[in-house]
Amino acid sequence: MFERLFSPLGIGSIEIPNRIVSSGHDTMLARDGRIGEELIGYHEARAAGGVGLIVVQVAGVCESARYTRDMIMADDDDVVAGYKALSTAVHGHGTRVFGQLFHPGREILEEHGGMRQRAVAPSSVMNERGRVSPRGLRVDEVEEIIEGFGEAARRLRDGGLDGVEIVASHGYLISQFLNPVTNFREDQYGGDEEARARFLREVVSRVRAVDGSMAVGIRVSLDERDPYGLSKDIVIKQVTALAGLGLIDYVSVTTGTSASLAGSDHIAPDMSWANGYLANGSAELRAQLPPDVVVMVAGRVNQPQEAERIIEDAAADAVVMTRALICDPLMPKRAKAGEIEDIRACVGCNQACIGHFQKGVGISCIQRPESGREVTFSKVRITNGKAALVIGGGPGGLKAASALAERGLSVSLFEREAVLGGQVSLAAVLPGREEFGGVTQNLEREARRAGVEITCRREVTAAEDFSGYDIVVVATGATEQVGPIELGEGAELYCAGEVLRGAAVTPGRVVVADFSSDWIGGGVALWLAQRGREVVLVESGACAGETLQQYVRDEMVKKLYLARASVEVLNFTRVFGADCESAYMQHVLTRETSEMGCRAVVSAGWRRPRSMLDALVARGIPAVGVGDCMGPRSVEEAVYEGLLAAVAF
Repeated sequence: MFERLFSPLGIGSIEIPNRIVSSGHDTMLARDGRIGEELIGYHEARAAGGVGLIVVQVAGVCESARYTRDMIMADDDDVVAGYKALSTAVHGHGTRVFGQLFHPGREILEEHGGMRQRAVAPSSVMNERGRVSPRGLRVDEVEEIIEGFGEAARRLRDGGLDGVEIVASHGYLISQFLNPVTNFREDQYGGDEEARARFLREVVSRVRAVDGSMAVGIRVSLDERDPYGLSKDIVIKQVTALAGLGLIDYVSVTTGTSASLAGSDHIAPDMSWANGYLANGSAELRAQLPPDVVVMVAGRVNQPQEAERIIEDAAADAVVMTRALICDPLMPKRAKAGEIEDIRACVGCNQACIGHFQKGVGISCIQRPESGREVTFSKVRITNGKAALVIGGGPGGLKAASALAERGLSVSLFEREAVLGGQVSLAAVLPGREEFGGVTQNLEREARRAGVEITCRREVTAAEDFSGYDIVVVATGATEQVGPIELGEGAELYCAGEVLRGAAVTPGRVVVADFSSDWIGGGVALWLAQRGREVVLVESGACAGETLQQYVRDEMVKKLYLARASVEVLNFTRVFGADCESAYMQHVLTRETSEMGCRAVVSAGWRRPRSMLDALVARGIPAVGVGDCMGPRSVEEAVYEGLLAAVAF
């Protein structure tokens, strides 16, 4: 079905079996700078799934490049053994493996021991996002870093890797040297554009000199999407110059910068951005490079159809599909076999992939908690001849049902509503969150493929006969409640779900009281504004979406700001009362009270568990609870607990 996508591709002297690429991405699975079984298991799962090329996450080339606790450090020979084990595992499935070499410069966001780290850069220019003030490098230090790139490349070669990718993207050190805003040196590494490019050329030349049989590439942001970022023109000029000198075999195209909020949102763009939105930029670069220099492009390419189209349009020679592979490692094999409906598509939520990295924990996926935990879930005990009942067809129930069925149990799932999905169904109604509904579609497909018998409009009570089941999974979720708001005469108070389902809210200003500061409050405010309502969004925290991953939160805050003619946002404020004419509020820090005229109040994010687990346990029924019925949280916890319940039985 995908003739171009599954055709082999030469990168220098290396041939990859297809054009699907897992790009370098931080996993937090390295330990003490070294590669162990967790990281090997993670990448081997994607190799077994048929990906053509894996680019292993960044490796620091010297001590000043250490920007997180759990990154790979390629600054001494002890790293070679781990690379050997990793390359052997990946090569065993026919997949090629490259490694990234990296120095962040001033882009250091993590603290060590509660203290901020020292940072170095071409010049002492503070960044906006991390507020890091670096020290300017001495010339001898610049030369040591260049040598560090070369020595690290040698270690990758000795570890059996097929290629080296030099990270010059996202405002990291090489970009900082190229950018006149961040490099105002007056020595041989600054002063004019040619001198600012010297560091890049010397790094690439040093890496290329290590071994001519290894593929050498460079990752660049064509547009850093920041007023102070490196311009696209400079990037294209320098990349084409490297290609003209025969120093690179490929270019991996991305966008954005780590240095600013708006720029960093493109490191892992959320569902607000169109699929394949960088293809026009990569096409522009592709047209200016020799045909033997391969161009790869990223940018939320989640499905093989999109990747095939990009290659067909000559926008790139290979396509980066990293988050698609985190969500479904088997995506390449399924695409090649024509099993398109069975692909578990990434929805761009960012919660457990980049979101876990920013929390300092191992990578995973809200839809596939096995990702990043391959060692833990590598062995599944088969239990044939037993039966299970799952009560509730939300994410946790669907995952428990499919995992139990995959273990050999006969599984029935009963859902009291007409449709599956639980809270996901509401999320998919909100502006810009439509794609999130794919979570239910993916989990339902997984359950039906495993043989789960699903029945909707079937309510289960604690008094029923459960004697035919060896295990009962309670996944009944949570019910919306109004928050602690005192109601006066004639007050109109709704839950967010009631509004989204069509409740007839009296015309006039609406106050949205956001208790959870996630996607619900801001989403309902935008939903109402789109329908012509004047809205005041009241947040008890510092901003809307405070609990969301940064890139997702930024997009929500941006949309609320652009809708400021219709939506006013009050931060550090709680709603404590309402009547027919007003909402009554209190500043959470000063306790000052205020009154605002409105016709209705919408309570968002206040939920209570709905569970029959205690009643079942009291009857001696083998039951376990998962998801919101054990405490309202997010899809990630529900799906993970569904998996745990199944494998523990």
